[in-house]
Amino acid sequence: MFNRAKRIIDFYIDGFRNMTVGRSLWILILIKLFLIFVVLKLFFFPDFLNTNFDTDEERARHVRHELMNDR
Repeated sequence: MFNRAKRIIDFYIDGFRNMTVGRSLWILILIKLFLIFVVLKLFFFPDFLNTNFDTDEERARHVRHELMNDR
């Protein structure tokens, strides 16, 4: 079992090591994903609970109210 897992891992490591165009594409993909998530987090998902409530008890009460509230 361990030998098979090691062979699979070695296969992927060797494949990534010998990449030329693929390596730059993976780097581009990772940069784009990082930027997308950072921009979304900073500009579209503000930290609502920390900005509007002072204590953990108030935050918990608000979350509980929102979860129990029928919409």
